[in-house]
Amino acid sequence: MLNYLSQILSITAFNLRSIPERKGAALAAAVGIAGVVAVLVGVLSIADGFRAAMTPSGSDDVAIVLRSSAQTEMTSGLSREETRLIADAPGLARNADGPLASAELFVIINLPKRSTGTDANVPFRGVSKPALAVRDDIKIIEGRNFQAGRNEVIVGAGAARAFVVDVGRKILIGQNQWDVVGVFSGGGGAAESELWTDAAVLQPAYNRGDSFQSVYAKLASPQSFQQFHDSLSSNPQLKVKALREREFLADQSSLLANFITGFGIAIAALMAVGALFGALNTMYSAVAARTREIATLRALGFGSSPVILSVVFESLALALIGGSVGAAAAYLAFDGFKAATMNFQTFSQIAFAFAVTPKLLVSAIIWAAIIGLLGGLFPAIRAARLPIAAALRET
Repeated sequence: MLNYLSQILSITAFNLRSIPERKGAALAAAVGIAGVVAVLVGVLSIADGFRAAMTPSGSDDVAIVLRSSAQTEMTSGLSREETRLIADAPGLARNADGPLASAELFVIINLPKRSTGTDANVPFRGVSKPALAVRDDIKIIEGRNFQAGRNEVIVGAGAARAFVVDVGRKILIGQNQWDVVGVFSGGGGAAESELWTDAAVLQPAYNRGDSFQSVYAKLASPQSFQQFHDSLSSNPQLKVKALREREFLADQSSLLANFITGFGIAIAALMAVGALFGALNTMYSAVAARTREIATLRALGFGSSPVILSVVFESLALALIGGSVGAAAAYLAFDGFKAATMNFQTFSQIAFAFAVTPKLLVSAIIWAAIIGLLGGLFPAIRAARLPIAAALRET
């Protein structure tokens, strides 16, 4: 066994030392694999960043209530009486002003993008007084909060980056002028892509009467969700459904995130085929250039298995070097990069940051290793099958 391992190490070390003699082919293979990894990480970091933006941080102590048949806030509708009944349900947190439940509107508006000046869809949310207490990750980071009863808006940090909505600016929304009075952060979540105002002001501006579309509620504890859910389900006056906010937002992001993931994997797979052929060419060239050396080693008593494994290890080493370079380049280029895209389930712009996660980097390196293993396997088998006598006569 020790002799077998010694043979593998000796031949592998010999192969690695000879790489500078084939640096052109070796570099081409490593660069090809680095390209595959960089593209895979870059595209999938979009999907991971989008999921992160749509998934709020913190505990599962916020619930959203919609009409039972609605899949999104846009298709939901609740009367004021229904929102009152929802706020009176057991399981909600309370403060001196009453239950922490915010009856809300959700409309889509057009605003000019900073980058192009063209209009794009933006979520405009009307909220009730408890909104900031319900979502305790919402913090005013510039200016102040809007005043109830006035045409004032606060802007999410993501929307502030993407659209022309600076604090102190007047913007035209619908038929009315609105004053931008503040910017808020929301833990990197979906709320940062929205504009907020008083629901009582937004209702007449969009002819919504006394209706709402959702209720966001702060639970007394994450364990109180079932009590809250069961109370609403058993109330004959209500036809609503309650969901944890985290689960609702994850579902809202699923369509686009899954599309981006599938698209990224498909492109990376096509590039991987090209990189695989590059690795095969490199290793076949390596075997051809060392035909006599390999035959000499076998004539001296080295077995076929050590020869096969040494070629595979050489290919794997090139792949891991290329994969590591590609992963590092993708991390430096993409991680934290700010962007915005259309969420096809709400037809509005969502601001997010690319997220190059450790899990994504590990997955990409595994892709590189698989390419390296496959790229070295067939040349390794050819090296082991070379007839010793014929190989010694080659020049």
